[in-house]
Amino acid sequence: MDLRVQRTRKNIINAFLTLRAKRPLEKISVKELAELAQINKATFYLHYRDIYDLSETLENELIENIFAGIEHPDAVISDPKFFTRELADAFMSHRAMIDIVFSGERNSILIDRVEARIKDFIFDKQPNYRNSAKINIFLTYSIKGGYYAFNENIAYDMDTLLSVIGDMAECVTREIIGNN
Repeated sequence: MDLRVQRTRKNIINAFLTLRAKRPLEKISVKELAELAQINKATFYLHYRDIYDLSETLENELIENIFAGIEHPDAVISDPKFFTRELADAFMSHRAMIDIVFSGERNSILIDRVEARIKDFIFDKQPNYRNSAKINIFLTYSIKGGYYAFNENIAYDMDTLLSVIGDMAECVTREIIGNN
């Protein structure tokens, strides 16, 4: 890719992140973003359809980066304690970006999309799980439950927090998957 195009995209993204850190997505205009990025509006539209397209692009990239940080997504079933730590590490390594890109009303979208990405991975490996109510409910509970328990209790000692969530995940996995 041309260096000028790379620089322009970087400027657009940096300007967007600066504005997004201060206000909700719907309050950001292409005009102010273009001014901050030192480009004209037409240049912005060469790269993105609108502010929402830019935001969705960044969200998708961030989801893929988080997922890439989970080396063993299938461990949600085979080793839930390990998966709990791996998922927490993946989120924590992108925390600053998550707090900006998925702030406000976009917050719940994050875990929905991470859950979908993990499920897709597992269902590709185990197609028979795709239509199993038991497996789908279990995965939602494990992924979203762990995520919300983590975020709501982040003030506690990290080792204790992850240990408790991991122990709970292990118990649920034994009960549900052990009887599958």
